[in-house]
Amino acid sequence: MKVKENENKGLNRRDFLGLSAIGLTGLTILPSYVIDGVRVAPSDRVLMGTIGLGRQALSDFRGFAGVPGLQVIACCDVDSVKQQRFKKTVEDWQKAKGLAPRCDTYEQYEQLLERKDIDIVEVVTPDHWHALMTIHACQAGKDVYVQKPLSYTIRESLKMIRVAHDNKRVVQVGSQQRSSKEFQKAIELVQAGAIGHIEKIYAKVGDPPKPLDLPAMPIPANLNWNLWLGPLNDGKIVYNSDLAPQITLDPVQNETLWGAWRWYLETGNGYTADWGAHMFDIAQAAIGMDGSAPSEITPKGYNGTQYMTFKYQTGVVMTEQPYLEDNPGAQGIKFIGTKGWIEVARGYIACSDPSLIPAEIAGRRPQPRPAGPPAQRPAGQPAQNRPAPTQAGLQFEISSPHMQNFVDCVRSRNKPIATIEKGASTAITCCLGNIANELKRPLKWDPATYTFIDDAEASNHRLMHYEYRNPYTL
Repeated sequence: MKVKENENKGLNRRDFLGLSAIGLTGLTILPSYVIDGVRVAPSDRVLMGTIGLGRQALSDFRGFAGVPGLQVIACCDVDSVKQQRFKKTVEDWQKAKGLAPRCDTYEQYEQLLERKDIDIVEVVTPDHWHALMTIHACQAGKDVYVQKPLSYTIRESLKMIRVAHDNKRVVQVGSQQRSSKEFQKAIELVQAGAIGHIEKIYAKVGDPPKPLDLPAMPIPANLNWNLWLGPLNDGKIVYNSDLAPQITLDPVQNETLWGAWRWYLETGNGYTADWGAHMFDIAQAAIGMDGSAPSEITPKGYNGTQYMTFKYQTGVVMTEQPYLEDNPGAQGIKFIGTKGWIEVARGYIACSDPSLIPAEIAGRRPQPRPAGPPAQRPAGQPAQNRPAPTQAGLQFEISSPHMQNFVDCVRSRNKPIATIEKGASTAITCCLGNIANELKRPLKWDPATYTFIDDAEASNHRLMHYEYRNPYTL
């Protein structure tokens, strides 16, 4: 099925089910195969399709490639050049393992979901696509690994939970810190009362999004920009290479920056969600707020408030502020209790009582970055953005306990470590912070009913829900 350049082919669920079949000849039928001398039976095989093929997908593939019995056999992206890069990466791995190379490419994710041989789908797209793709994948009988944050809006998260439950799907959110030993230890110690009753939490994540201020650029022939936009209905969103970074295959030139859609309120939720989906996530897990959310949210600057503040019904207060005095930009968490404190970040954990931290997971305290001129970036690129490493010499099969946990649960039908309910809880907290920031005043939220208390303006905010662009519906 050929798609015209930049033609809107977004489909609702009814349209999706009505697509003409691509036929059995389009399916990848794999017998039992041998990897590194170990035969994997068809009953143990898990076949995956990846939707969204940017730099995060490449990174995730390295983790999935290390899961025994899993194979990526299809991929989808609105950028045809990224399709070919991902296809080559997967097929190079297959060849290295003595497997017949096969990774089919698609522009429309509905076509990938129609594949009967695909067991699981990974959604690695910009956040505004997470909800529809996850919902349709669940309805198509696929289990889903969806990158964090779970959703762009609050109502999307709630709908995703319902659909996953109704279709009895395993959904793992890509908040991989849940599977990291240092964060698991921090949660364990807090919940065991090792530092007493928790009174405060410092969670450093970064700034909220800012208004989109990028100039319009010509749309590349390899990019279906209309499909990239999908349900977004703000007519002021124009194509700019910062939003959807371009790559080349000959010569090889990969992304030099993360997609800047993250940093603009029309297309993303800023560091509030980008890193809040990690640090707020761990904080809420530790204090027993999985599946819940703060009840009071106060934005930075309101009546002299120095930091964005979240207050929970238990009385615990979490502020978005530095957790290391000498390294204020480092993302991480500090739990402050009546008997001591715990600091935790990626590759680091420390406690006021050092005997509580096993030496093998203590790691190294994050160090301030050396002073120097800012890295060069395209015009209009936020200074917050960070350069990408090169893909030269891509290393396969990086051990990923988070992805292994997901595939294990696909096989066992048990709940994964980062369930959709937990991901929704964290995504809602991130949205609440951004709504309070945009309205520039405190909000009161009822975590039991998922509603604002006596606040019509907040209830109608776009991050509660926005009207999808035709023909998309939630």
